[in-house]
Formats: sequence, structure tokens, C-alpha cells
Amino acid sequence: MARELISRSSNKEVYRDGHLAIKVFCEGFPKSEVLNEALITSRIEEMGGILIPATLAVSVEGDGRWAIKKEFIYGKTLQQLIDENPDKVDEYLDQMADLQISIHEKKCPLLAKMKDKMSRQISELTELDKATRYDLQTRLDSTPKHDKLCHGDFQPNNIIVAEDGSGMYILDWVHATQGNAGSDVARTYQLLCLQSEELADKYVSIYCQKTGTDRRYIEQWLPIVASAQLTKHRPEEAELLRKCLEEIFEYE
Repeated sequence: MARELISRSSNKEVYRDGHLAIKVFCEGFPKSEVLNEALITSRIEEMGGILIPATLAVSVEGDGRWAIKKEFIYGKTLQQLIDENPDKVDEYLDQMADLQISIHEKKCPLLAKMKDKMSRQISELTELDKATRYDLQTRLDSTPKHDKLCHGDFQPNNIIVAEDGSGMYILDWVHATQGNAGSDVARTYQLLCLQSEELADKYVSIYCQKTGTDRRYIEQWLPIVASAQLTKHRPEEAELLRKCLEEIFEYE
């Protein structure tokens, strides 16, 4: 069976090859980042309690590009189901919130600490002036120290609903850290906003209702998370992230 291209981005391509999903990175992609992704994913897999495609191998393609081979999960992404069944969006968001809450109930102490990672990203953000970086760093330092498992890129495209009914599998753990759940939900809000602000608001409302979280707590994380994400220089997010930063003093 010939490889079937599933998706493509600026730094990788994902193929299906029989029962395998193969992520092939672009030429020159750092070996350290490939190995780190495989390590993080393996730690989540070994922790247990979360459905995740098994990592099977790290290899080098014939053209010299690095690749990670994983178990292929048969099913549809939650995003596909939302697009196909808009009348069920509330049901899907409810399931998504339950899934994110189940992640936050776990701990994986070998992962990097979220606050350390964000602190480094803020310090490297040359797009912002020194005073703004100081304000962001002060805000980050004042947040509670938690060690909850956080996905870092939790969105409908990274959730596969298995067609055999075995459950919902969560993909792409490369940004996973241990830290504060509020930050993780703030990032999910931003990702959903790229589709629809109404959808994002509805999701956060569902999450807050289920967990008893004050919505303002999530909102306080938005400028911090936005500043960290700006370091990735993704054009499709730039306007949204800068909007979050413009509101930096709104939730004092």
C-alpha cells in the first residue's frame, strides 16, 4: 500500500502507511526537537490513563529527513465531526471539556515546567518592549505553582474519535508541560478563536461550569499565553495574539 498524505505544514508532512501514521519532518529540522517530541510522547504513553497513539519508531527517511512512526487511529477528528454535525456542537464541546479536565487530573513529573518555558519565551520576545516584557513576567511569576499535566495544543483537530468506539485519542503532545490548567484552557480558547470567537466563548463557559473555575482566571492567562505563542511566528495567529496583548491590563 502506497503512502497516503494526510496533512502538510511548513515543517512536516504526515502520511498514512497501512497501520502506521508517519510524521516526516522537513529537511534540516533539528534532530534534538524530533527526539524531544518522541520522548515527551513516550512519557505520556507510559504514564497511562490517556488514550494516545503508540510511538513505534524514530527513523531517518531515504532522503535524510527525520521521521516518527506511530500507531494509526481509525476514526475522525473532533473537528471533522463538528463540521459534519453543527447541530451537535454543544455535545462535542461538552465531551472535549471532559477530556481536557481528565488531562489536568494527571501528573507527569518528568515533563518541563510550564512557567519555566514561558519565562524563557517572554524573555526572548524582541517584538515587545522591555517594560511590557517585565509586566508579563511579573504576571507570570504571580500565578499559582501547579504541576498538572497540560497538553499545550488542545483543540478539535488533535482529538480523534475512534471508529471502533474505543474512545477519544489525543494527538500532538510536543508542547506538553506540567503547570497550570488555566494556561492550557487559555491556549485552547485562542485556538478555537481562530475558527469562531463564539465557539471559543462557549467552550470556556462549559469548562468553567464543569470545574467551578472563575472565567476571569482563564482571561488572566490570555496575554501571558499570547506572548509565549508570538515567539513561534505563525502568521495566522498574529492578529489574535496581539489583540490579547492589547488587553494586558484589562483584568487587573
